[in-house]
Amino acid sequence: MKLESINATKKFVGKVAVEDISMTLDEGHIYALLGPNGSGKTTWMKMVAGLIKPSAGEIRFNDKPVDIESRKTIAYMSTEPFFYDWMTIGDVGKYYQDFFADFLMDRYDELLAGMELDKLLKVRTLSSGMMAKLKIAVTMARDAAVYMLDEPLNGIDLLARDEVMRTILTYATPEKIMIISSHLVEELEAVVDSVIFIKDARFAGIHEVEELRINEGISLADKYREVFGKVKEA
Repeated sequence: MKLESINATKKFVGKVAVEDISMTLDEGHIYALLGPNGSGKTTWMKMVAGLIKPSAGEIRFNDKPVDIESRKTIAYMSTEPFFYDWMTIGDVGKYYQDFFADFLMDRYDELLAGMELDKLLKVRTLSSGMMAKLKIAVTMARDAAVYMLDEPLNGIDLLARDEVMRTILTYATPEKIMIISSHLVEELEAVVDSVIFIKDARFAGIHEVEELRINEGISLADKYREVFGKVKEA
């Protein structure tokens, strides 16, 4: 199984969000997708998820262009809230079960229990931390081939982050591809084995984290500083 980005470019009015990104991602890896705000990470993930189309180039999954069919096996967790206020946490699971054939309600229940989320709670009453955990639970409850998590650690405390990391490791099996975007580089270093850098909308390298330690003698955080040291956060 492989995911290919082939000269993928996305242009909006007056702006190039992603420019000519080419890379191949293989199963059995947990990738960190890193870059400053506005570098194009979210736009690239949305193209992989089939939510927006490239202006040029293409995204291919298992040698076929990403389309409606591939969405059935690619799970994407966005940064934006995507539940209706009237829903309970239980309703969110039923909603996903209706849309995705690979959604596993038993797994969802286990994830909710681990994150101490009550199915009777209304979405509108959730704190930002509880909402973040709910987004993780409902995404990881899918038995997908590719998981993409955009800033999954935002808004949650240290203990909740530990629970999220355990969840990621539990379901990052050898036949899956996992892609995690986050600004919390040190937190990711403990779980990812590969890193993709995107700088100024362009691909800026892909590295094995262990090789960085062995061959360059630096951590993932140090490599981030090396690549983006002169880039100011938006």
